[in-house]
Amino acid sequence: MAEPVALAALAIDAAIGWPAAVYRRIGHPVGTFAAIIARCAALWNTPSRSATTRRLAGIATVLILTGLAGGAGWALTALMDRALGGWSWIGISLLAAPGLAQRSLFEHVRAVRDPLVTGDLDAARAAVAKIVGRDVETLDESGVTRAAIESLAESFCDGITAPLFWLLILGLPGIWICKAVNTADSLIGHREQPWRDFGWAAARTDDLLNLIPARIAGPLICLAAGRGWRVMWRDARKHASPNAGWSEAAMAGALGLRLAGPVNYDGEAHTKPWIGDGRTHAGAGDISRALSLYLRACALLWLIAGVTAWAR
Repeated sequence: MAEPVALAALAIDAAIGWPAAVYRRIGHPVGTFAAIIARCAALWNTPSRSATTRRLAGIATVLILTGLAGGAGWALTALMDRALGGWSWIGISLLAAPGLAQRSLFEHVRAVRDPLVTGDLDAARAAVAKIVGRDVETLDESGVTRAAIESLAESFCDGITAPLFWLLILGLPGIWICKAVNTADSLIGHREQPWRDFGWAAARTDDLLNLIPARIAGPLICLAAGRGWRVMWRDARKHASPNAGWSEAAMAGALGLRLAGPVNYDGEAHTKPWIGDGRTHAGAGDISRALSLYLRACALLWLIAGVTAWAR
């Protein structure tokens, strides 16, 4: 059996995540990526530059990010090998664990559910605003619930499945390249100006890195639920993203809900197609069901990580 780096990283993330005390003292590794992106944007994404120049600058930003993340991952792996020898996998696992988001995602979505249970819609809106980009001020209970479940489904792919996939493929450099690109996509990979041109490379690279993981995440949700396959195959491509629709459609089919649909961003209405053909009315109980399904899907990822280590 090979060194179980991926399985150990999953276990560390599930057990302790990224503790709040640590975050307050040193922040999170993705904060470094965000600082680099902000600096590049301030230097290069200016109105005086042409669209072509901004697009080239965005490509350079992604190359800088991936070079630094991959280089740091390679250097730290080499350092662990020299310092710990045959036990280096423990150090590498500790360095990889912050690239996963099992625990934090569960806690953020549970923080939306808990006030809904007590009828505190304002608190639920405030909690869901931390994990979605849409306008939340006018969302009713169903809108808040669907937003939380959509975020849970999408983040199961790009926050857990994709980083784990690249950890298994490329080791520590792989998981941190994935996180660097995902951070860039979240911050600048938007179709609206002033990010359309500068963020183009980040968005397309993130699409590429999530291409296979998305098509793993969706079936894992269906497998964990024992249902949802029909909706996933039918509706996955209704999403604007080439990848996010797989896990979102799987979750919609598994829970018997309709997700996505019309939504507001920055006060502007966006007409999105519905995904799924179930209920639009949803509440705290549906979030509980989604979280339970999420845990089972994560357990399947643990199984994959364990089998992969054994097979090697």
